[in-house]
Amino acid sequence: MRRAAVAVLMVAVVGLLLWAGYFNLRARRDAMQKRRQSEVVLTKTNSPSADSADASNGMGTTFTGKPAPGFTLVDLSGKKVSLADFKGHAVVLNFWATWCGPCKLEMPWFEEMYGKYKSQGLVILGLSQDDNLDAAEIGKAVKKIGVTYPILQWDEKVAKAYELADYLPETYYLDKNGVVVEQTLGAHSKDELEADIQKAIK
Repeated sequence: MRRAAVAVLMVAVVGLLLWAGYFNLRARRDAMQKRRQSEVVLTKTNSPSADSADASNGMGTTFTGKPAPGFTLVDLSGKKVSLADFKGHAVVLNFWATWCGPCKLEMPWFEEMYGKYKSQGLVILGLSQDDNLDAAEIGKAVKKIGVTYPILQWDEKVAKAYELADYLPETYYLDKNGVVVEQTLGAHSKDELEADIQKAIK
């Protein structure tokens, strides 16, 4: 009888330890995921201007305080879109790619901010760096991510004009005069992203 009681007690202790271990592991995973979302994350790319990146900050040319280079690109429906079309609006230019994990992390945040600040004139343009995918394939990825703001197709001249670094995402925040007020590399936290958008709107 005593042996049976001891055996039951041991089984109960082992079960309790396993249960505690499982929930401890789950809590650690959740904490790690939250920590990752607030970190700057970089994804290496094969940008044509990678060799000209500034080694001091990992970025190419710093455009902060300068007018953003103009461009005319084609969106996923084949319509031409020019940066000049949005004069008088705060504009976010987000260089991304379908294979870039951090890009897909922050794009839903851009979608949320687009809905929140559109009434204040905010424009968000996603500039795809997928030079080997057609519009239909990019469109499928965009639909899966869940964004509705315009996505523009890759153009080597634009990549060179912005002297993109060798990492994605890379984002430019333009004020209503087309001047770059902030330039970021990597997926920043949602709060930082919103602060940069507010800076552009002001």
